[in-house]
Amino acid sequence: MADLVVERPEGLYCPPGDFHIDPWRPVHRAVITHAHADHARVGHAHYLAAAPAEGVLRARLGDISLQPLAYGETVEHRGVRVSLHPAGHVLGSAQVRIEHRGEVWVVSGDYKVEPDATCAPFEPVRCHCFITESTFGLPIYRWPPQQEVFAEINAWWAANAAAGRPSLLLGYSFGKAQRLLSGVDASIGPIVVHGAVEPVNRAYRAAGVALPATRLVSEVADKADLRRALVLAPPSVQGSAWRRRFASASDAFASGWMRLRGTRRRRGVDRGFVLSDHADWPGLMQAIAATGAGRVIVTHGYEAVLVRWLQQQGLQAGAFRTEYGDDAIEEAAAAGTGEDATP
Repeated sequence: MADLVVERPEGLYCPPGDFHIDPWRPVHRAVITHAHADHARVGHAHYLAAAPAEGVLRARLGDISLQPLAYGETVEHRGVRVSLHPAGHVLGSAQVRIEHRGEVWVVSGDYKVEPDATCAPFEPVRCHCFITESTFGLPIYRWPPQQEVFAEINAWWAANAAAGRPSLLLGYSFGKAQRLLSGVDASIGPIVVHGAVEPVNRAYRAAGVALPATRLVSEVADKADLRRALVLAPPSVQGSAWRRRFASASDAFASGWMRLRGTRRRRGVDRGFVLSDHADWPGLMQAIAATGAGRVIVTHGYEAVLVRWLQQQGLQAGAFRTEYGDDAIEEAAAAGTGEDATP
């Protein structure tokens, strides 16, 4: 049987269904796994995405022709059955299940297996072929329990507040910032957010996700409040005029990349908190095993390492070359969004 998903210059393509999945060049029909800028781009004639992603997609892409689909609901196009299933990555993130003539493939998009309060938890989907991300596809990447990380963040913030220093916490404006907001102790002090973060917060709140109260810098009447505030901003603010407003701040970066000490040094921040919205190595192993797939195709990350490991486990494994996983694309999207988004 012919493959249900193949590589095309525009992106991953389903030949029998005549649609693309997270294409990076304009196409007629695009199935979108989530709204991060490397997976959801402007210019497609028609978009299909999970219903919880609608608010964020429209906030980021503007006036698009979007068909929202509830998780687990099935649509059929040219004899191909398509359904979307939670990926646990960010609000509205989905795995794409494709079924044609008894063959089932699943395209994971980005995912993590540890649940959090801001999105539907990852749902394993049985299939013959699983297309998986491998952003952190090395055995060294193993995440601590998220409650331990939030306890560290809260202790850092509380110590800074007691010393009269702002706490500048860097994390991507979509997904990471909202997960951080959901886990911090808002009783420590006020929470201020960068202009790229607040529109996404509104989309999350509209989708029913509980987040603590947040303010833009321009909305802080008493500047003394800033000395005990937690300030959430995208990493792109480093070196900017916006960052210089918080010259006395202790800064930190929340990311899976903080698992490596050298990355924290290169980022030039005081603290690094290991918190990722992607699966770590054990999470990748867990997710792949749960699909029951005999064939696995690896994308964006440490493809060669994961492919070799899977082959050693007796699976048929290969890789697709994609344009996903580009932090610069997501950062550019954040830097150009909202009030106070000084480059």
